[in-house]
Amino acid sequence: MTKLKERTRTALLRRAAEQAHLAPSVHNTQPWRLVIRPDMLELYADRSRQLAALDPTGRQLMISCGCALLNARVVLAEAGQRVRIDRLPKPSQPDLLARVALLDGKAPWTPLVRLEPELARRRTNRREFIREEVPPEVSYEMANAADEEDTDLFIITSDRQRRTTAELCQQAEREQLKNPHYRAELRTWTTDLLTRDDGVPAMAVPHVDTGSGGEIPIRDFDTRSDAWLPPVRESSRDQCLLLLAAREDSPRGWLRAGEALQRVWLEATRFDHVASLLTQVAEVTATRDQLRDRLNLLGYPVVLIRVGRAPETPATRRRPADAVITEVDS
Repeated sequence: MTKLKERTRTALLRRAAEQAHLAPSVHNTQPWRLVIRPDMLELYADRSRQLAALDPTGRQLMISCGCALLNARVVLAEAGQRVRIDRLPKPSQPDLLARVALLDGKAPWTPLVRLEPELARRRTNRREFIREEVPPEVSYEMANAADEEDTDLFIITSDRQRRTTAELCQQAEREQLKNPHYRAELRTWTTDLLTRDDGVPAMAVPHVDTGSGGEIPIRDFDTRSDAWLPPVRESSRDQCLLLLAAREDSPRGWLRAGEALQRVWLEATRFDHVASLLTQVAEVTATRDQLRDRLNLLGYPVVLIRVGRAPETPATRRRPADAVITEVDS
């Protein structure tokens, strides 16, 4: 391998790491570290950024890191680069979540290639959605994307399924709000500082007042009553609701579910749709188990996604790349 080729590969891995860092994460915690080695990118969990009250098992952290891994894969696929992906490669190092090794030769085309332009366009959109149906072809592409990542996407269609989901979402919301540690943690990760480079900013959050809310509760990030976006007065059970379910209830299954979530999200973005996540029902053990049982799911619910159309929201900030990306020679 020539020095020029080494430099080219390092530059490609750097771009993959930088795009991985744009991935969504629970409360915008950005709970990852990325290490660039010769011919390899490694993804590590940053446990110091795990949410103790909301996410004691680390499931949401793993899902967040899976989103970052998918972003890196999209960049490398668009470059035509063959790769080998080893997930959780060393049991003795549980925080080493994945290794993406560069291989010689050109990779065949994959649908991931067409998602590269969407990496910068994707946003979490907590606004009120326009009341219109998501076209069947969009739902098909999203479901197929999840299946390609060994994860199931359950499209909630019947009135019974919608009513069940809405009831359990409301129950989970009530349970979480009873916990003072959860409420304190939520305040810690919301901010009105435009210069803060993590957490959920006021500019991306709907204001909450007496008339806000709906059948499917959107998490209340308006902890200081200074949110910039207008209240969401209608979040009905009739909107497009998709339930992502892991095929394994394990760190590997959660990581794969994160890859699926980001791939589904990028597909929605490709069709000019927006999405936001309603994870409360999967974060509370009782409601998660009831949802799985009452919807007769084979998999394990991890994320409820609402998809539709809405005015744009600004991108949330990220920590400086040098804070999460390291280059080493060996």
